[in-house]
Amino acid sequence: MLKFPDNTMVSVEGLEEIMAELLAERRKANVDTARRIIKLLEDKGNFIPSSESVHREYTVVLLEEYRKYIANRSEDMGNSKH
Repeated sequence: MLKFPDNTMVSVEGLEEIMAELLAERRKANVDTARRIIKLLEDKGNFIPSSESVHREYTVVLLEEYRKYIANRSEDMGNSKH
């Protein structure tokens, strides 16, 4: 579930799987990666309006989600070493 700044919640299918794939590819959290996530979400059948302003909002939200995902996985990796 994605949460936008106006508190709108949007359900997307396959986000966790997509982020895992991108992390395995060592993709950094940047605009290009967020655009890639949008494309992959669309490929999985998620409807994302084509307006430029909506894509900008999704870019911001997905970047934040991907950063959190990376941080959580880094913590998990750190904990598994002990």
